[in-house]
Amino acid sequence: MRVLAMILAGGANPALSVLTAERAEPAIPFGGKYRLIDFTLSNCVNSGIFHVGVLTQYKPRSLNDHIGVGKPWDLDRAVGGVSLLQPYISTPGETGAWQRGTADALRFNLDFIAEARADTVLILAGDHIYKMDYRPLLRFHEERDADCTIAVRAVSPHETYRFGMVAADSTGRVIRFEEKPRRTTSRLASMGIYAFKHPVLVEWLTGPGATAVDFGRDVLPGMLAAERRLYAYTFDGYWMDAGTVQAYWEANMALLAETPALDLYDPEWVIHTRSEQLPPAFIGPEAQTDGSLLCDGCQVYGRVERSIIGPGAVVEAEAHVSDSIVMNGAVIGRGAVVDRAILDKRAVIGAGACVGWGEDNTPNRAMPNNLNTGITLVGKRARIPDGIRIGRNVVIRPGVTPSAFTGDEVRSGETI
Repeated sequence: MRVLAMILAGGANPALSVLTAERAEPAIPFGGKYRLIDFTLSNCVNSGIFHVGVLTQYKPRSLNDHIGVGKPWDLDRAVGGVSLLQPYISTPGETGAWQRGTADALRFNLDFIAEARADTVLILAGDHIYKMDYRPLLRFHEERDADCTIAVRAVSPHETYRFGMVAADSTGRVIRFEEKPRRTTSRLASMGIYAFKHPVLVEWLTGPGATAVDFGRDVLPGMLAAERRLYAYTFDGYWMDAGTVQAYWEANMALLAETPALDLYDPEWVIHTRSEQLPPAFIGPEAQTDGSLLCDGCQVYGRVERSIIGPGAVVEAEAHVSDSIVMNGAVIGRGAVVDRAILDKRAVIGAGACVGWGEDNTPNRAMPNNLNTGITLVGKRARIPDGIRIGRNVVIRPGVTPSAFTGDEVRSGETI
């Protein structure tokens, strides 16, 4: 079976606030040294799939720089390999070519799909955290002569509103599909992983589904109504959609468990990434660390508890970092306190400043439904002045300078 993987990596996600202000969601750092898209790319090559298209759109520069020619994943190949596929104007005088959804993104790239001459097109999301061998799914798809196979997993009844929900009979054939229902009896959620027969995908996107925008909202219900052969393949391993600030923070913190559900140390299933050439982590003579991940090139002179310190980050003497995610190149000044916060790349916390201060848990006024558990966000390259106290559920935008702050306190729930 010849397989082409198409990774959807172009959507914007406002629910992640400043973390996606300057990058696409799949390019967000995770677990210190990785990016979210590393998991999908690594799953492909570990499953023997070496022909991959990455569909980009929203602020792709960081993602493009990270993937490059695909060398870390052994995808720098003359035949197959990885291709970065951006939207384009196909007709002179055309004023816009913005992809409106997942199905529309595939429709934009049907020429690339045709040239691949694959039997099966495997459609994947670039922003999910999981380890999965796609080969059993592809065998299941082929053995049942399915037009489309949907990877599913069991979820809590309280989470069903977030997913496309699938009901299947005893053979695995799909008998019902509901996109993000308020109420449902099904407990099988679509993982956003679809295996299509190549001719069926092309036929549907250019024929009956020529106006379809999304797979979950348009294509799958339409195919089901047309009595096409849709099957559900159940996956029971770890999988996380880190599409909100809370989910992203929890997924990172889960790596600090004594026996994490996601094993990044498994030599049989390596998660490949583009790594910077950095020296080993340095732990100063007065430093204290407990239950944390410390990446290459970081320097710790203060105290770090239950946190992830990214490559090249610095925690200066007498600083205290707890329950936080500190990304590449961030600097936490002498005597500063960072508690339950996410610091984006190259953020600078001034000496004696406090990020995540006090017991006031007022939700963020701009995004109360997504930032209400006490996590404070500091955007890329933001500079926090010395001595200031910043409350909880605060958002500091990328590139903010000390002059943007007035007084010695930012109250909980504010945005600067």
